[in-house]
Amino acid sequence: MKNNSEQNFMDIENCPINYAMGKIGGKWKPLILHRIQVGVNRFGVLQRAIPMISKQMLTSQLRELEADGFIERKIYAEVPPRVEYFVTPKGATIFPVLAALAAWGKSQRAEAGQ
Repeated sequence: MKNNSEQNFMDIENCPINYAMGKIGGKWKPLILHRIQVGVNRFGVLQRAIPMISKQMLTSQLRELEADGFIERKIYAEVPPRVEYFVTPKGATIFPVLAALAAWGKSQRAEAGQ
């Protein structure tokens, strides 16, 4: 039989919110997904559209989003090579959640008088 602290750990590990936040949570992934969705889909343009993110962090977050199947990368055989990112059908499933989060943030900001 598991004690309470072991049971709490198991519940947290199996929590669907914890899983979802592990995939798309954090400061940058929602912003990156949004920017790609609206057509900001080249690395340099993404970096300019999110000026607070470092090159290394943007690279890391793009790789994680691609590995998790939320975005795909297309490399064009040009000189110099051009790389563009696109939201996958799996990635598109997160947009209703992000829209709800944006609406909540907007209402909270209004309540705070900001």
